[in-house]
Amino acid sequence: MNIRLIDKEQAWLLRHQVMWPEKEFDFIKLYDDGLGKHYGLFEGGELVSVVSLFAQGDQAQFRKFATLAAHQNKGYGSRLLKYVIGEAEKAGVKRIFCNARIDKAVFYEKFGLRATGAVFSKSGKDYVIMERCYLSFI
Repeated sequence: MNIRLIDKEQAWLLRHQVMWPEKEFDFIKLYDDGLGKHYGLFEGGELVSVVSLFAQGDQAQFRKFATLAAHQNKGYGSRLLKYVIGEAEKAGVKRIFCNARIDKAVFYEKFGLRATGAVFSKSGKDYVIMERCYLSFI
């Protein structure tokens, strides 16, 4: 298993395949993908999981987290997310958050994220904003 930065184009291919295969390819692209860091988890040379991290000041949002169906429930996504959260912490992030599909919220709770109560719908899916905040004591 190997985790490393990848090109946004690599992330796009996996995003499309996993998240929205029925939509046009451009649907999975984010307007600010050029500003993010894209991480990929490789197993045996195959890209099996991706997530994109967008940091601004002391906050970061991870977006478009996807793992190939054949590799889900094997711990790959968990390893990738743990790694990316660690990278954000090392960069001094005080808050990391995501827009989680409501049916996946329990998964994110395992990483210390909590639902904020802010919910919304997009493209027929229901989401909740989840966050993990880091307090610094003086």
